[in-house]
Amino acid sequence: MAPVDTARLPRGRHGLSREEVGRAQRARLLLAMADAVSRKGFVATTVADVIAGAGVSRETFYQQFHSKSACFMATFDAAAEVLFARVDDGPDLALAPVDRFAEVFDRYLDTLVEHRAHARVFLVEVYAAGPEAIDRRAAMQQRVVEVVAELLGTTGPRGRFACTVLVAAVGALVTKPLVDDDIDALRALRDPVLDLVAHVVATADD
Repeated sequence: MAPVDTARLPRGRHGLSREEVGRAQRARLLLAMADAVSRKGFVATTVADVIAGAGVSRETFYQQFHSKSACFMATFDAAAEVLFARVDDGPDLALAPVDRFAEVFDRYLDTLVEHRAHARVFLVEVYAAGPEAIDRRAAMQQRVVEVVAELLGTTGPRGRFACTVLVAAVGALVTKPLVDDDIDALRALRDPVLDLVAHVVATADD
């Protein structure tokens, strides 16, 4: 997502084009949705919560999105982009596979800590948003599996399945710390997960 100034626009003339105003309003709505669902949950969040957080009118909301669900799905996509931005930035290829994974996993944990509202959208609240959101989440999880398999140099069916299980397990493990806003618990996952990855690499049948 391209950087957008999300500060509320001044009243009257401000020198911005209609497109720039629209982008700023949309960005504020996405941030407000992430904040609202991270505090209240998807089901309890209302359009009124979102427009209040974004500082825009109801008319502006519906110019951007036709429903709360549509706004949430756009927020999910933005959250995925935030979470993948640092994961997709490849590690030092001279490192051993487990060390490559460790470098990227450290970035992943940092991102969860720094962007907890987005992380909750992507990893927690998505399951309350209906079948389309769950399908989107499954597709994104498969994208993570591909990244992990590449990091570990895993190509065979047994190794690929191990990567699938690993990604699902990590997603489950980070959920409660995110819900509890427990940064220490998130950080504490690092060493056990890396031990598991070392076992996956040692036993993978390529």
